[in-house]
Amino acid sequence: MMSSRASARFEAIQAVDPEIYPIMQAEVRRQQSTLELIASENHVSPAVLEALGSVFTNKYAEGYPGKRYYGGCQNMDGVEDLARARAKQLFHSDHVNVQPHSGTQANAAVYLAVLQPADTILSLSLAHGGHLSHGLKVNISGLLYNVVPYEVDRANEQINMAEVRRLARAHKPKLILSGASAYPRTLDFEGFSEIAHEVGGLHMADIAHIAGLVATGLHPSPIPNADFVTTTTHKTLRGPRGGMIMCKEAHAKLLDSRVFPGSQGGPLMHCIAAKAVAFAEALKPEFKAYQQQILKNAQALAEALVAKGNRLVSGGTDNHLMLLDLRPAYPDVTGKQAEDWLGLAGIVVNKNMIPWDERKPTQTSGLRLGTPALTTRGLKEPEMRAIAGLIDRVLRAQGEPKVIEAAAAEVHSLCEQFPL
Repeated sequence: MMSSRASARFEAIQAVDPEIYPIMQAEVRRQQSTLELIASENHVSPAVLEALGSVFTNKYAEGYPGKRYYGGCQNMDGVEDLARARAKQLFHSDHVNVQPHSGTQANAAVYLAVLQPADTILSLSLAHGGHLSHGLKVNISGLLYNVVPYEVDRANEQINMAEVRRLARAHKPKLILSGASAYPRTLDFEGFSEIAHEVGGLHMADIAHIAGLVATGLHPSPIPNADFVTTTTHKTLRGPRGGMIMCKEAHAKLLDSRVFPGSQGGPLMHCIAAKAVAFAEALKPEFKAYQQQILKNAQALAEALVAKGNRLVSGGTDNHLMLLDLRPAYPDVTGKQAEDWLGLAGIVVNKNMIPWDERKPTQTSGLRLGTPALTTRGLKEPEMRAIAGLIDRVLRAQGEPKVIEAAAAEVHSLCEQFPL
């Protein structure tokens, strides 16, 4: 999908850089001709793309609206004020910082605001669906802080809040993290806040994956109870790649100082402009209908996979994603093989660890599947059921070229029916 202006920019690139031009054209074709099931990806609107490629990329704007370190920032102030006001309206938050370059940067800024090196964080284990910025040993979160993980329960593969409370009482974390990158169930944000405050700590909810669902009331919001809420602005929110932090007014001044100058320099004003456009889109009634369809599609895909004899971690999904445990239906197939074979058929997925996975992270026993990007293209429940059948056929054939070729032809047909 390219607007006329996007096409014009590509023409300029063709004239200036003939080496990168064909790569860009190839990526447009790849996105148009494949089915995107990576849960953290989406397709932004032409308006968001246009803002992202605008003249706002030319301007330095260190500081905040009304308090910049450079002249000529009146339009920067206007754009950032719009982005903040729209985000406040969208999420009903006291304070918003739209400058973080990513979700990981947003999380790091909160850590800098409320933690000292070696302080304890309680967060979901990465092997059970957590995110690298929640405690990976080689990430800033794991390098600077003492991370105590909680896991999903073996019986139902869901978070056990009684166990979270037990760990919190035992370790007295200064910060409890809720949120995940691969957790298909509803999160009890109110319960996390209650536990954190009970042990004298703070609660940070990372809603990067479910922000669109939270904004439209289709998932409980952490805003009323959590001290800090971080998110990316892409994924279900369908904006540009970037981050954002929301917090109680009492934390606002300290938090802002930990974003700039604490952990970042000049903000990416072109990205903030694109965030503002995406928030305007998210405030429209049709955005809630879009989120509702994401959920319907996820349910349809999950049910169809189970009907084919597959097992989903936790038995299903409450949100936009699901974790497919490959072992019962395809015991000899690794996540890496599944990702590669499906990719050849034009179905883009990512391998993913499942709880208590015996395979290495480079191989895995699972796949993470999500419906935001497919829903953006206009696919609905019948297409989800067809895609589940394609996935099952390719994986049962274990890389058989003729099966992949036949599946690729069906994928091509779907892409033509639902063009970007």
